Amino acid sequence: MTDRTIPVTFVRSAVEIGNSRGVDMAGALRSAGISPALLGDDRARCTPGQVTTLVREFWRLSDDEFFGLGAMPVPRGTFRLICYALITSPDLLTLCRRLTDFAPALPMLPRFTLTVGPSTTRLEAHLDGVQDPHHLMTDFMLLLIHRFTGWLIGKRIKLEVVELPYEQPENAAEYDLIFGAPIQFGHPSAALVLDSKLLPLPIIRDERELDEYLKHSPADLLGRRDYGTTMADQVRRILERGLRGPWPSSEDVAARLSLSPQHVRRLLRDEGTSLGAIKEELLRDAAISALARGDAVDDISARLGFSEPSAFRRAFKRWTGATPAAYQAAP
Repeated sequence: MTDRTIPVTFVRSAVEIGNSRGVDMAGALRSAGISPALLGDDRARCTPGQVTTLVREFWRLSDDEFFGLGAMPVPRGTFRLICYALITSPDLLTLCRRLTDFAPALPMLPRFTLTVGPSTTRLEAHLDGVQDPHHLMTDFMLLLIHRFTGWLIGKRIKLEVVELPYEQPENAAEYDLIFGAPIQFGHPSAALVLDSKLLPLPIIRDERELDEYLKHSPADLLGRRDYGTTMADQVRRILERGLRGPWPSSEDVAARLSLSPQHVRRLLRDEGTSLGAIKEELLRDAAISALARGDAVDDISARLGFSEPSAFRRAFKRWTGATPAAYQAAP
């Protein structure tokens, strides 16, 4: 299983915010093994492990779990306390209601409102006083709520829609991979909308499991999730077997989807991609992960099926705008 890499735009936003608040983000980048030279090219990507380290360093250096974007600082440890308060909820409905109860006790956090309807339920975050020009905190907060609550009930929470309070960005396609739900931009507030039938689902995790979960936070939020709902995401999951053996042919992919090869190609074309492009994304992500681990270029080249290291280096430069050396351990 190959982790999807994360666009460098997330890292660049975190670095810009940290620098504006006097945080030593150069040191955080070194700890994460991310070369500053990568920040200027939107083609660059980072592994979930690297971004996890960067976020943890940001929290440590700033002592603020909301990246300094809230109306007041959110000291480290606040998320842990909230998790322990939520895990004793009997079910998802009680958990959501408790989120709305935190505002008086924790005024540094956004205020939440819950609207339970006969068919859908809307959990809305009110971001008054939040200065979030890069949308970093908004996205991270919704991601945290969605994935943490899903972990608590032991299954993915299928969202009906995600509402975001800003205009559609250039990397809008990444949001389907994050939430696996229709995204509506330009709303007055941020909200997650889910099926009300999910509300009685019980919380199945205990405090021992939570202790282990928190040791790795936010790694479990940023790591691989097969949430994407597009044809491209379905094809990626099939093609991924090619990283461990023979690459599935277009006929193999179509057969797995119970479609004709022509129909698959047409659907991918409508989404602005192709079988070849998806294969290259898989190779790119596998290569970046291997370089971050410290694997040698020659070994990666052979493992990914390139005829020689020079061919791999050319392909990598085309994918990311940088040489493999820029992705190896940062000094």
